[in-house]
Amino acid sequence: MITCFIRYEIDPFKVSAFEEYARNWGQAIPRCGADLIGYYAPHEGSATTAYGIYNIENLSQYEAYRERLRNDPMGRANYEFAKREQFIRREDRVFLRVVSVPHAELVKP
Repeated sequence: MITCFIRYEIDPFKVSAFEEYARNWGQAIPRCGADLIGYYAPHEGSATTAYGIYNIENLSQYEAYRERLRNDPMGRANYEFAKREQFIRREDRVFLRVVSVPHAELVKP
């Protein structure tokens, strides 16, 4: 299993557009085969940094997933929405694997 971390630099005056974009991916990404962890918009600190995070089995599954996303009506519409509204200034994608498992249980005071 690998995790895709997408770091976005967004227009700070268009955060609501990014939030709509994220909600759309909340429907399309799982339908197209990735395990969406979530999209995160600015809350405190930087007003221009946002993230999208999802798990996928491997890079070959990622390529098949991306193809399904490109052919998905909501996926295509969301790409067009981002292009038209221009709220994303930059997008960086990195794939990581978790190495800290198993995690200990949280100790409650």
